[in-house]
Amino acid sequence: MEEIVNKVASSGLITIDLGELYPQGERVVVDIHAQLFQGLILREKDFREYIKVTDWSRYQDCYVAITCSADAIIPDWAWMLLATALEPFARKIIFGDLEKLETVLFDGLLNKLDLAAYADARVVVKGCGDKPVPKSAYVELTRLLRPHVKSIMYGEPCSTVPIYKQAKK
Repeated sequence: MEEIVNKVASSGLITIDLGELYPQGERVVVDIHAQLFQGLILREKDFREYIKVTDWSRYQDCYVAITCSADAIIPDWAWMLLATALEPFARKIIFGDLEKLETVLFDGLLNKLDLAAYADARVVVKGCGDKPVPKSAYVELTRLLRPHVKSIMYGEPCSTVPIYKQAKK
């Protein structure tokens, strides 16, 4: 009987699972639309009172996206006041929605990758994980890896979709 050889394990492929990078922690949106006077205007005095009386500690260790879902012009100082109140508690604060928050979180993680570890490698970017990885993370990872690797594939090592292959030198 022939010995069974795991060709995937011996192929030299490096698998990157973006789901493994997924930062643990609660994601929260702070929407200030309820702070608008008549749904249109942000009054400084009222907003400062809101900042003062709100228990911001409930956002301890959360990733926070700040926004206003109402169609109103919000002065930049309002976002600054909100960030000042949240900063002692939140892990990360961004302006935008949850999708933008995930993009910012993954961009930060991907920009810390040691790209030298992938020099001339054949890389498989794992798909279909159990964590909500934003599409932007796949784009950014491809952008970062392409100048360094021999090839990039998407999927599972046993069934991949070719994405990039370095031209022969």
